[in-house]
Amino acid sequence: MIQTRRAQRTFGDGLIAEEVKDLHEAWMKHADRVLGDKEIVAAIYEALAKRHPQSRTRGRPGTPAEVVLRLLVLKHMRNWSYGVLEREVRANLVYRDFTRVGGTKMPDAKTMGRWGVAVGPVVVKQIHERIVQIARDHRVAQGRRMRVDTTVVETNIHYPTDSSLLGDGVRVLTRTMKKITGIAGAAGTQLRDRSRSVKWRVLEIARAARAKGRQSGEKLAQATADYWRQPAGWWDRQSASPRRSATASSGRLTPGGRSCWRGCVGSWKAWCRACGR
Repeated sequence: MIQTRRAQRTFGDGLIAEEVKDLHEAWMKHADRVLGDKEIVAAIYEALAKRHPQSRTRGRPGTPAEVVLRLLVLKHMRNWSYGVLEREVRANLVYRDFTRVGGTKMPDAKTMGRWGVAVGPVVVKQIHERIVQIARDHRVAQGRRMRVDTTVVETNIHYPTDSSLLGDGVRVLTRTMKKITGIAGAAGTQLRDRSRSVKWRVLEIARAARAKGRQSGEKLAQATADYWRQPAGWWDRQSASPRRSATASSGRLTPGGRSCWRGCVGSWKAWCRACGR
């Protein structure tokens, strides 16, 4: 059952509050007045009540919405994980008093993680709007603009091995050549998309690199050699034929297309020279 606030504070709550009342940091004193707003607490209460249909009236008493709000605010202010938040609040009387946990049991990190999911972007937006309104009412800010500090979130990327980087280079060069073919037309040597074969070569190199033993080294060398296997002068024909055909058909090739084509071919030739091709 979800509650807005605790109906009655315990003896331990009063004892902790009396001992640490002069140890609060400056920002905690300002945050205390704002976080006591009924509309902000009500927004958290409504978000928690939506987790289950009968959360308002049934079940054992859960953590009050006020405590949830203050714990999440402390986590954001300190840039802690939920595990660190649990440990620090359990060991610090000042944090216990600020978050209104007091002498009760501190919720575990897994439970607080569920709270963070329940309090989504819509609720956070409501809280921000209410804080701006409070600042305007007290003439702290005019509320015309609000500067927001963003947070960098980790994401999954592929490990930048040499073979994967070369595969990315082939993909980008092929994409650029297709654009140039669209400008120059279909005349001349036809562009052949080798992205699929390059992808299989990259996977073959990766499998050979993960294997162990002498044979794996030989497989890796063979896979790398197959990766670069290409008929002699093929890239020269690709760079020369579209330019001649475009000149014959339209009279000229656009300067941007010419410089882009030369840069792509030059980069590819540099890679070939570095590998001894």
